[in-house]
Amino acid sequence: MSWFERKFGKYAIPNISLLLILCYGCGYVIQFINASFLQYLTLNPYAILHGQIWRLVSWIIVPPSQSNIFFVLITLYFYYSIGSSLERTWGTYRYNVYLFSGMLFTVLGSFAMMAYFYIRYTVIPPEFFSIAAGYFTTYYVNMSIFLAFAATFPDVQVLLMFILPIKVKVLGIIYAIMLVAGMFTGNVCDRFAICASLLNFVVFYLMSRNRFHMTPKQMKRHMEYKRKARQASKRSNMQYRSANGQISKHKCAICGRTEMDDENLEFRFCSKCNGNYEYCQYHLFTHTHVK
Repeated sequence: MSWFERKFGKYAIPNISLLLILCYGCGYVIQFINASFLQYLTLNPYAILHGQIWRLVSWIIVPPSQSNIFFVLITLYFYYSIGSSLERTWGTYRYNVYLFSGMLFTVLGSFAMMAYFYIRYTVIPPEFFSIAAGYFTTYYVNMSIFLAFAATFPDVQVLLMFILPIKVKVLGIIYAIMLVAGMFTGNVCDRFAICASLLNFVVFYLMSRNRFHMTPKQMKRHMEYKRKARQASKRSNMQYRSANGQISKHKCAICGRTEMDDENLEFRFCSKCNGNYEYCQYHLFTHTHVK
């Protein structure tokens, strides 16, 4: 656990994927009722500098373009599913950092794009930035979530068009190729939006790929954890005192939480650590092994 996680981890928003989906849902409702109102919510850096500071946050409500209600529901469920899987594997704090960093980079990218055009052309009509704001949406943020899921669970299969089974890593490679192609074939706004929105994936994955990438060997260890957990149930004499003074049987060696702190927490023993070290579900795959 890093110093930042120990200090700020308690502020992490649990089940943030659901919150994001609810924002999209509100955006789709606004789109169906009065689509023109969404223009007041987009990430327009020129408007932000002229007092419309709500756009720093409200652009998250603007949903990815989609007109078919059936595909809207499928898309929302899909991103909720993969986001929840990442949160369970990485932990709430790390998933929050990943998601918010993608949003922050997107905001910074829009201002970098604005600075680029002012440096190059000096005079830019305000209407131009209203159009350019359409490039800085949650679409590429969602793509970064999917790429992170593909990198973490490469062998998971999904049904393409509900028929053809295909591994997630294949879709991840296809999407990555599409993004690279978009960098070369798109305009300047496209390039700024793609680079900014996916910078969190590049940084976070390069720094943490060995920790979060679940190989088949790690999946085997996961099954061993379950077996050890059943064996651990026999250790009824192992008790811990939780923060509220109650006696518990499980305690995470990283964060110190017990089942008394959250009855939904799951605990497992790590077969790679020397000694009987038990971890909660948020630190099972992210801790440093004790040698």
